[in-house]
Amino acid sequence: MKKHITYSLLLIISTITITSCYKDNDDVFASDNVIKNFIYRGMNTFYLYKPDVPVLANGTFATIEELEEFHEPFETPESFFESLVFDRPNTDKFSVIVDDYIALEQLFAGTSLSNGMEFGLVAEAGSPTNIYGYVRYVLPNSNAATQGIERGMIFNQVDNIQLTRENRSVLLGQDNYTIGLADLNAGVATYNGTDITLSKSSITENPVFITEVIDQGTQRVGYLMYNSFTANFDEELNNAFGDLQAQGITHLVLDLRYNGGGSVTSSIILGSLISGQSSDNVFSTEQWNPDLQALFEANNPDRLTNFFRTTTTNGSNLNTLGLSKVHVITTGSSASASELVMVALEPYIDVVHVGDDTAGKFQASTTLYDSENFSRADANPAHRYALQPLIFKSVNSAGFTDFVDGLQPDIMLREDFENLGVLGNPTEPLLAACLADILANGRPSGAPQNQRYEHVSGSMEMKPFSTDMYVELND
Repeated sequence: MKKHITYSLLLIISTITITSCYKDNDDVFASDNVIKNFIYRGMNTFYLYKPDVPVLANGTFATIEELEEFHEPFETPESFFESLVFDRPNTDKFSVIVDDYIALEQLFAGTSLSNGMEFGLVAEAGSPTNIYGYVRYVLPNSNAATQGIERGMIFNQVDNIQLTRENRSVLLGQDNYTIGLADLNAGVATYNGTDITLSKSSITENPVFITEVIDQGTQRVGYLMYNSFTANFDEELNNAFGDLQAQGITHLVLDLRYNGGGSVTSSIILGSLISGQSSDNVFSTEQWNPDLQALFEANNPDRLTNFFRTTTTNGSNLNTLGLSKVHVITTGSSASASELVMVALEPYIDVVHVGDDTAGKFQASTTLYDSENFSRADANPAHRYALQPLIFKSVNSAGFTDFVDGLQPDIMLREDFENLGVLGNPTEPLLAACLADILANGRPSGAPQNQRYEHVSGSMEMKPFSTDMYVELND
């Protein structure tokens, strides 16, 4: 399986774009023209929705001078990039530009500035503006853990200011802030007079958050809460499955309720660990823009197909479970690589989906640097801008994609913020629904559909690239 775009193929790719736009730059700081030219090259070459943006058509600019005359009115690289994004409100909500790719790389490695309190934000019942937060989980050894923050806590104030749709990003984006705890009744949060001050620091999160084994008579049910597809932790993921394998589990509940996505390779590894499919079986295929699709089909057709794996990227044998059924817990925060695992497994095994509709993201991105072949090696040292554009759609082996409204559950059961329960405990409502369905051996378990609420945002969604699904270029 080839998950990287090779250097030699990148040189072929460079022939279909404006190669004259690439300039070596020995200045201390790159000019706007240099950065904007790089933006155009990257989008003209890789952007999934290139056919929908007329100015990205090949041959639009005969010379670099024509291109620079076109983008001169845009005041910043960011505004120029935004002009090249197709249908931002609906079709492409995810392509981004960053001015510091070092920070971007740290995020993809699982490191970010955090106080360790992972939370969701929900619209307060009856209010068009007010929202409240609920604690989803707390990272071990973090400031939030030290301060006694626990899952299920409700807060509706930050620095004595009521949380609203408008001020949430500013108040919760600070490095230090004080939350006001609240009591929740019928969707209305009331401040209870308790305040807790939190401080952020650099934290690397292990996404393999909880692993448990639950006995139900002759059934041994493994439970795994996995919070991000972070390639740096693929060995830890494999080890977790090794523990489950050694304990002889007969069923698996995979909890992706807060998992916004990440590495496509990690998604393939997870799907392989669950099902144990042969490496000859197709996990997913990729649909790129027409230029690249034709180029890959002519020069490297294997690049368009992702197969199940038998090893990690480091060569360790996978501790596969070989299951014919898996229960997957999701919420509206489950996106991209989380959804890819589910749709990729469905042609092969029974995927029982429990919880709420997923986010509906089936496109992947990659990081483009300002080098001749867009890879990290030889990136222009005069600036740290990088692009993270959508580059392909994922399609399962049965041809399923474009699930813009998300994936709908088999057992609809949303989280109850007045009774969140303890993650990994058999009485936690969503896990309990899975266990009941397993005990019923697939017969309808009668899990109730509880009241809908409006999810506004959360700590995960407030982090850049939290719902991204990405592949890498070879250096």
